[in-house]
Amino acid sequence: MATYDNIVALHRELSGRRVPVGVRDLAVALETSEATVKRAIGKLRDHFGAPLENVRGHGYRYARDERNRFELPGLWFSADELQALALLHQLLEQINPELLGRALAPVRDRIDGLVRLLPGGHRGLARLSLLPQGQRRVRPATLGVLAQAVVARRRVHFAYHARGRDADSLREVSPQRLAYYRDNWYLDAWCHRRDALRRFAVDRVRDARLRETDAQEVPAELLQRHLGEAYGIFTGPAAHTAVLRFSAHRARWVADEQWHPRQYGQWLLDGRYELRVPYADPTELLMDVLRHAPEVEVVAPPELRAHYKTRLRAALAAHDPD
Repeated sequence: MATYDNIVALHRELSGRRVPVGVRDLAVALETSEATVKRAIGKLRDHFGAPLENVRGHGYRYARDERNRFELPGLWFSADELQALALLHQLLEQINPELLGRALAPVRDRIDGLVRLLPGGHRGLARLSLLPQGQRRVRPATLGVLAQAVVARRRVHFAYHARGRDADSLREVSPQRLAYYRDNWYLDAWCHRRDALRRFAVDRVRDARLRETDAQEVPAELLQRHLGEAYGIFTGPAAHTAVLRFSAHRARWVADEQWHPRQYGQWLLDGRYELRVPYADPTELLMDVLRHAPEVEVVAPPELRAHYKTRLRAALAAHDPD
């Protein structure tokens, strides 16, 4: 058991006892060695100022007038829980350090102090990292306003630039949820200008302002049907199913991947892997399929197969225009 866990376990053991307990009995209770118990006793007493008494011939206990009042300072978790918490904080900082840094500073400092007790301390955690790819810059103030609107159930007004149409517009929306997908933030909301559900890229939002008006609630079933059925970030009911066949070599990777919550995969007799994926708009699906070219065949539907072949021909033409 790690030193960190020993201290927590020892504190819990002593807090629950009314009479002194010897080192041997503590070692049995903590399922560790007597030497480890002695080290934990020293750290609990000297580092944390625990009111430990050594009753000669009987063992250790908390002072009677302090037993129900003394608590370890800080947030206390097992070593595994603390490592997971520290890693989560590190990942959040990499996602958006400006937004989260100031708000989580007190918690981060407390976690940092506790992490020093873990084997390897910060050296081990430094080996854990998130590698963003294609991350677009989001204004911390904008993300903060949108997050507040989602949680407080308030409408929000903002200017929006749509990349696809290269057009600006003003929107007032009722936020439904904020999502982090493929290294970028998206806002799912009811757009009062379009009178429909829309998904907005947060990096294209400008001048977001919180309204006093309550947000319009959208039933969860409608949200799922419009925003959760399609493939990837595109919205709408999944009216089509792509049938993809991957080579035996590429299947070693694809068979372990989840492309869609309602996908269906099966191994073929020749070692290839067939994957069926629901989708609405083919754009993002084609981008993912092209990553595996030429070791994937688009079998159906015919329209998707034709789009795939067109993209392959266009890629070849761009590299060999003659």
